[in-house]
Amino acid sequence: METPGSQSSLHRANLERVVRAVRLAGSLTQAEIARTTGLSAATVSNIVRELKEHGTVEVIPTSAGGRRARNVSLSGDAGIVVGVDFGHTHLRVALGNLAHQVLAEEAEPLDVDSSAAQGLDRAERLIGRLVDATGVDRSKIAGVGVGVPGPIDVESGTLGSTAILPGWGGARPAEELRGRLGVPVHVDNDANLGALGELVWGSGRGVRDLAYIKVASGVGAGLVINGAIYRGPGGTAGEIGHITLDESGPVCRCGNRGCLETFASARYVLPLLRPSHGDDLTMEDVVRLARDGDAGCRRVIADVGRHIGSGVASLCNLLNPSRVVLGGDLAEAGELVLGPIRDSVGRYAIPSAARRLALLPGALGGRAEVLGALALALGEVGDSTLLDGTAAGTASAGAPALT
Repeated sequence: METPGSQSSLHRANLERVVRAVRLAGSLTQAEIARTTGLSAATVSNIVRELKEHGTVEVIPTSAGGRRARNVSLSGDAGIVVGVDFGHTHLRVALGNLAHQVLAEEAEPLDVDSSAAQGLDRAERLIGRLVDATGVDRSKIAGVGVGVPGPIDVESGTLGSTAILPGWGGARPAEELRGRLGVPVHVDNDANLGALGELVWGSGRGVRDLAYIKVASGVGAGLVINGAIYRGPGGTAGEIGHITLDESGPVCRCGNRGCLETFASARYVLPLLRPSHGDDLTMEDVVRLARDGDAGCRRVIADVGRHIGSGVASLCNLLNPSRVVLGGDLAEAGELVLGPIRDSVGRYAIPSAARRLALLPGALGGRAEVLGALALALGEVGDSTLLDGTAAGTASAGAPALT
């Protein structure tokens, strides 16, 4: 047994410190590890050599500032994580390793009226198919991240009432999937995972304060404050879709009138255009038609943008984020929607907050949530257990490069 303050416990702590630094950054040179950890260059060199022999890290020659250097990253064989995204009409699964490489990814349609059990059955089968296709060792699965379109109670893990997946209300997806797979499972709502995906891999890289606005069957926001997802004590932070715009407006699924969602989400917007464009019209179709010059679709997208901008202005006044990232199908409309959002932000936000705000479309498109689920799973892999040759614990995700 190690005693506190002993040489062995100090060495163990230094090992974990180096692993944590590499994981947080994705990859670092040995000189960068020394600066990040405060350890001497000689100590870092010895620890990296030990970790390489252990199979925990990989070392690749590189250059930094015109000098030869050694780039250190976690080994791709250290473990596997899985990301799962349940949407209104889709199921998407991705498989990645602890070197933050995406090994496989697949999506398939999901019946909106299916039960939680049916959806989880589908996810279990799809995960198995990807694992078999990549030939990875199932025993190396360290954990699973899952995104669902609804609020998760942080204490019980129960999914709240959701009109987006009506058969899922009251389900405990983490507990149920954990029982099926026998590995740790971590669940969050899709907007939070979209924010995490964009923060780690997309349009949010390099910032510590971010709001990710997802406009789809509903309207939600994932909030990043000081580099971490903010969920609130009950797990419902970011429900921007239920900001009241008009007290006399349409009745929202939450029971109130005139919520932002009743003016911006697909379930309310599409009926405006279906009489002239057909009952099969989707938001993806609306965006495509608008970009091709359809006047009606352009007008509706502009109106939606102005309404979203009102909600973004409220976020700016309350939280003053440095960046807002727009996700979902609507983001593909580019300036057709971003311009009206900026107009509303300029009109309703405090000028000092509006001036400092960067509004960007998401870089990951429909992959944002499943990659955020991967990042969530990566964030729960612990440094101590990596050193022990396993992969489960707690920590936070780094910033890998996608492949």
